[in-house]
Amino acid sequence: MSEPLSTTAPKHLTTEQLVKIAIDALEDIKGKEITVLDVGHLTSMFDKMIVASGDSTRQVKSLADNVQKKLKEAGAEIIGMEGEQVGEWVLVDAGGLIVHVMHPTVRLHYNLEELWGAARKAREHH
Repeated sequence: MSEPLSTTAPKHLTTEQLVKIAIDALEDIKGKEITVLDVGHLTSMFDKMIVASGDSTRQVKSLADNVQKKLKEAGAEIIGMEGEQVGEWVLVDAGGLIVHVMHPTVRLHYNLEELWGAARKAREHH
């Protein structure tokens, strides 16, 4: 016999709540160098970005999976997840929040914090 469909709408979580849930999920599996960037003034696509590192591709995948799982459990909609096959850089898209989990060498190479910070600085000068 099948379960009745739920008639309750998904909970609407604020971006700050999404960030807290994601950080807790990253800390659960020993994510490193967790950085939260406020990027809402730079793009209309999302408000916050989290960048974190894992020591191995296995840990990167596990961190991203845990973030996705915990956000879903809290009622957040996961729009997509990219990169989990390779595991050097996994992106979790939760609407107002984007989470990048990266291997340290990949993170150093792409330097998202500097990229988004440089964009903010350039925009301030105009």
